[in-house]
Amino acid sequence: MNTTHVPEDILQIGESLVRFVEQDVVPIENANRALLSSDRTIYDEAGRFTPEVEALKRKVRMLSAEQGFYTMFGPEEIGGGGLGPVASVYLNGVLSAHCGPARPLIHPVVIPSPFTNGLSPVLTNLVEPLREKYLPQLASGDKTLCFGLSEPDAGSDVFAMKTRAVRDGDEWVITGSKQWITNGPYADYAMIFAVTDPELAAARKGGITGFFVDTSWAGFSVVSTIPIMGQLGAEIGILAFDGMRVPDSHRLGDVDQGLKVALRGVNNGRLGLSATCIGLARWALVQSVEYAKVRKTFGQPIGEHQAVQILLADSAADLYAAETMLMDCAIKLERGQRALAETSMVKLHCTEAANRVFDRCMQVHGGMGLTNELRLEAGYRFARSMRIPDGTSEIQRRTIARDLLSAGVNF
Repeated sequence: MNTTHVPEDILQIGESLVRFVEQDVVPIENANRALLSSDRTIYDEAGRFTPEVEALKRKVRMLSAEQGFYTMFGPEEIGGGGLGPVASVYLNGVLSAHCGPARPLIHPVVIPSPFTNGLSPVLTNLVEPLREKYLPQLASGDKTLCFGLSEPDAGSDVFAMKTRAVRDGDEWVITGSKQWITNGPYADYAMIFAVTDPELAAARKGGITGFFVDTSWAGFSVVSTIPIMGQLGAEIGILAFDGMRVPDSHRLGDVDQGLKVALRGVNNGRLGLSATCIGLARWALVQSVEYAKVRKTFGQPIGEHQAVQILLADSAADLYAAETMLMDCAIKLERGQRALAETSMVKLHCTEAANRVFDRCMQVHGGMGLTNELRLEAGYRFARSMRIPDGTSEIQRRTIARDLLSAGVNF
């Protein structure tokens, strides 16, 4: 990635991040290679991470927190490092490009998503007594978090949610369910959003409120995990609430204004996800270029064949365009500029470009590209899945078009 616009201190953090992985995380991976090398040992029969894997993830989280990486993107007002979009794009990209896919102790353990774990921007809405109680546990990596907005019938259309919260004195009673919740099956705490004014929600003018809940409370349950794309288990799951009582003190922000709360940090989240995809795509292209130099067919390296050269060249063009878009958008957000269409264009292009790059790189490797040994197929599965969360490619196109029609071509 072009580092022209990356401050020197962020470049140094990137170097420290790579050293941390090599010196602290890789030895843990190596010592537990038999456990981490297969889905059959990573997950149990119910599709959940085994206790041994969960313990290793916790260990890495806490090591990352000790070094300051785990909370470096959290808001300063709640104890985070306050690093902005440029740092997020660069550091997520560096981590992924260095480590590659299928590293269960690295993604997203070392650097958490702004919507799960660590010091989420949503937590700025916690009142002071609760900050003192909960934030240190989350910042240290000792306890984990999940973000409950999506439902079976309410993904991109959030106002279709059916989970309800009804006021009862100084408490709220929540009934409903959430689906596709990252870290949901494992979280100690959850940020749950529910309809508190059905009329406002039906009119798409609000009516949704956020709550911070302890997953050990009565009425909270994990229904199941949701294994996806060739995995025997999952990080995501389905949650249910059966009359779960939540103190009003645990409300996140104003009543009926939960979407404003939920969407804080969404831009950084989409850019971080995009950077992860493109970092992995860079890793894949590096593997393919090296392979094309040494693998021979018909008496010469396959890199000498025009068909292979086209695959490499198209991948490089996709990668260069994506990295340029990422950094340009990050700079705009860092300056406080409006970048609605640009953020959606970045999420759209980077996830789809990563998908194309992995597809081509698997083709360069031929039969070897289909094996688990090289991790390309794992990267391909990851890249394909990222075209859906944080707004599908179709929703991003809708956002882009609507912004063009209302604000004009201003990027």
